[in-house]
Amino acid sequence: MQTFIENIPKAELHVHLEGTLEPELSFALAKKNHIELAYDSPEALVAAYDFHDLPSFLTIYYAGMSVLVDEADFYQLTYAYLSKARSQEIIYAELFFDPQAHTTRGVDFETVITGIHKAQLAAEQNLGIKSQLIMCFLRDMSAESAKQHLEMAQPYLDWIIGVGLDSDERNNPPIKFADVFAKAKSMGLKLTMHCDVNQLNTQTHIEQCINTIEVDRIDHGINSLESEELCELIKDKKLGLTVCPVSNRFVVQSLTSNEIHKMLKKEMLVTINSDDPAYFRAYLNENLFELQKEGQFSEAQITTMVGNAFKVAWLDDETKKGYLQQLENYTRQYQ
Repeated sequence: MQTFIENIPKAELHVHLEGTLEPELSFALAKKNHIELAYDSPEALVAAYDFHDLPSFLTIYYAGMSVLVDEADFYQLTYAYLSKARSQEIIYAELFFDPQAHTTRGVDFETVITGIHKAQLAAEQNLGIKSQLIMCFLRDMSAESAKQHLEMAQPYLDWIIGVGLDSDERNNPPIKFADVFAKAKSMGLKLTMHCDVNQLNTQTHIEQCINTIEVDRIDHGINSLESEELCELIKDKKLGLTVCPVSNRFVVQSLTSNEIHKMLKKEMLVTINSDDPAYFRAYLNENLFELQKEGQFSEAQITTMVGNAFKVAWLDDETKKGYLQQLENYTRQYQ
């Protein structure tokens, strides 16, 4: 099964670029940019990854971004992830980035997105991995700030496929951002929002995502299982769910394998992703390994989840068909 997982062609739809900042790269960039870190080695930094819920994780996560300063830093960050992804047979990825986390530190929006975009082009040419970019708004910042950053993005719309919503969910419901997401939709952008596992009012948030925001996808979304009505809505609208097992384990002490089995049984479009792999010490293959170990998923179930990711990716039908054909060829050959 491990060999099967390692070599199956995959897509990843829920990965935060800033969450792919490996400790070694963090130290290298800190040295280059003359930034003093609170730890004296990459190993000490990893040892300090002491988080047990979303707020404690975010504290460490945002502190880590201080080493990202110029265009070359964002290029290096992005290219490093895409190289790692390609080594795990990821052939397509949709990448989240958090511009507000950088502009509030004095880094220009143009610097961030140009470095990322150049790395995407280079990785596609050199490594054969296609990727698209999703701009996330920080939900614990104001809706006005989100609108300002959507305006900043207008010159770069050809480089962005959609917008998302992440960060601390408490007291920051989807409806807070209804206007800015409506504007993004009118600009031709796809929509997704985080509904993290076991957050306050999570079912209400999922319902707002579907009925008020009219998202094209939901990130995480495990708690939809607590409502048959929500499950039916998600199925009727063919919404993908980008579940991240290893990061879930830090919040609920489980990879949520039982819930994922239920989603598969209901024929919901569940996909598996890595979220913030440098912090959770698990990229996509490791998420699949751990999930299969806990939940005893079959090759057919793994194939279904991998196929779901291609099906709900923000791609044209012909490109999706090509990726799904690669997947079918692989599974036929493996059998």
